[in-house]
Amino acid sequence: MLRNMDDFVDCTIHATDGIIGHVKDFYFDDKVWVIRYLIVDTGTWLSSRNVLISPIAINHPNWAEKILPVSITKEQVKNSPDIDTEKPVSRQHEMLYLGYYGYSYYWGGSNFWGGGAFPYMMMPDYGGLVATPQAARPEEMEAHARDEAARHQSDDLHLRSCKAVLDYHIEAEDGDIGHLQGLLVDEETWAIRYLIVNTSNWWLGHEVLIAPQWIRDVIWPAATVSVNLTRQAVQDAPPYNSAEQLNREQESGIFKHYGRTGYWADEVEREKAK
Repeated sequence: MLRNMDDFVDCTIHATDGIIGHVKDFYFDDKVWVIRYLIVDTGTWLSSRNVLISPIAINHPNWAEKILPVSITKEQVKNSPDIDTEKPVSRQHEMLYLGYYGYSYYWGGSNFWGGGAFPYMMMPDYGGLVATPQAARPEEMEAHARDEAARHQSDDLHLRSCKAVLDYHIEAEDGDIGHLQGLLVDEETWAIRYLIVNTSNWWLGHEVLIAPQWIRDVIWPAATVSVNLTRQAVQDAPPYNSAEQLNREQESGIFKHYGRTGYWADEVEREKAK
């Protein structure tokens, strides 16, 4: 199911032994447009320290009560690597974090999460058990982690704050079309499926959906997203109503309008190619 990013904000993160805190923001991967981490405000129990929680740890959400249960303990979170969420997260920091929880690295595979589409597939044992901290990992795995850290420590940074990109200008091939109003996220894969674009500065009160696959370029210093679409195509696109749940028929209509193949078909082809 697709959910507005706002649905996740302020959700309670519930560990196996109590509440960790509340979702404040997200880091997404700007290469493949997938949410990699939730930024969680822990409140008073950790002196309002912000921590990262990976979707790898998240179990079935309780949307009625806005609870995201996770398969880690409060003690694990307390002792997790300290990361300044106000600064860019480097690949080396990620390796410390993923290594601490015993998660596999998500990069290097052909899918969103390594070789798979779903984050839980990165768990050491994704049977609903608590992840194993770094201290308990075998010595040879530690050596491999150190080697990988040295090899990837200078990798380009691709993690961006979701909140920071809101209000970015959206430009079609032939001019401005509006600004980024929000994001629609697949709650199973954590992929960002659509940018919600508010075109009210072009024509009144119209919101449309644009898939990340149609992005030509993002100029981060200028806060501008360029897309491979014309203004007319966007103007004629099916309007988006945030009060209604988007279904596959409506999604198909959007892709058909732009003459593009739906992302679900592309993913089926990737699985066949394995």
